[in-house]
Amino acid sequence: MIPVLVSVLIINLNGQRHLAQLITALNQQTLRAFEIIFVDNASTDCSISIFEELCQKHTISYSVIANQQNVGFAPACNQGIASSQANWIALLNNDAFPEPTWLEYLYATANATAGIGMVAAKLLFAHAPERINSAGIAIDWAGIAWDWRGGELDSPDETQPVEIFGPCGGAALYSRAMLDEIGGFDDDFFAYLEDVDLAWRGRLAGWRSLLEPKARVYHIHSATLGNNSPFKNYLLGRNKVWLIAKNYPLPWLLLYLPVILAYDLMSMIGSILRTRNFSPLLGRLAALRQLPLFLKKRHSIQKKWGHTNNWQMMMAPLVLPNSVLKRYAHLQ
Repeated sequence: MIPVLVSVLIINLNGQRHLAQLITALNQQTLRAFEIIFVDNASTDCSISIFEELCQKHTISYSVIANQQNVGFAPACNQGIASSQANWIALLNNDAFPEPTWLEYLYATANATAGIGMVAAKLLFAHAPERINSAGIAIDWAGIAWDWRGGELDSPDETQPVEIFGPCGGAALYSRAMLDEIGGFDDDFFAYLEDVDLAWRGRLAGWRSLLEPKARVYHIHSATLGNNSPFKNYLLGRNKVWLIAKNYPLPWLLLYLPVILAYDLMSMIGSILRTRNFSPLLGRLAALRQLPLFLKKRHSIQKKWGHTNNWQMMMAPLVLPNSVLKRYAHLQ
């Protein structure tokens, strides 16, 4: 029996329309020693039965975790990790379709150098495959995270891995050793910024992250909740506060706190005006109500790990507010 080298986690919510293309893409992978763990968050469509039929048709090893309610992306990932076999865990959105060599390149890069805890794929827009959706996570000293190189024209000639802050969870490979050490995803985040939180904790613990540009994936961006969903804006506002509270070490947090607050206030006001609802404010208020819990988490994180150079060297410089907006222009 071939040992399972990679466990591929797919978190699903009413994604049946994507599954045929997704499973076909996985069936074409050149690295064959993988299993699929399908975590369904209480879908009301026929996702589970369709997924099982497709895996059986292609004789792909799989298991299903069927939640009775939508527990969120981060908790569902942790469920999949807990039931997985391999030493490497790949996350793949149900609306992301990898090229045949995706897993092979991720796995080779992960094992090429000691200390690699995370490897990012290059996500391209499914509707505009010449443009990059994400080449990993970037984050600046104001605590603002975004998809690195989002909106840029792709260069298929890129072949060399490069160091990045962390991978976008839509198509990423994680070391089980790293996940065991830092504790996996934070269930309280539910969804959004949970990959940034994980990457920051990984870097504080001394793990490195690379982009493997040859591992290419075509992604339908925000197919589940949509770009301007009030719930999404609520989660982003809430989780941003928790992200900073947990992970930003002293004395840098104190140094940049005025900038963090000023930029976040501008972001919140802009989101409220753009969406015409108060979900960004409500998210931040919810974060403050649970701040004592996250300060306890902060104490545990900052006490255990202190690899300051490992995260500092990946922080992007501050830019003016109009330049911050340009980072997201390709998503409009």
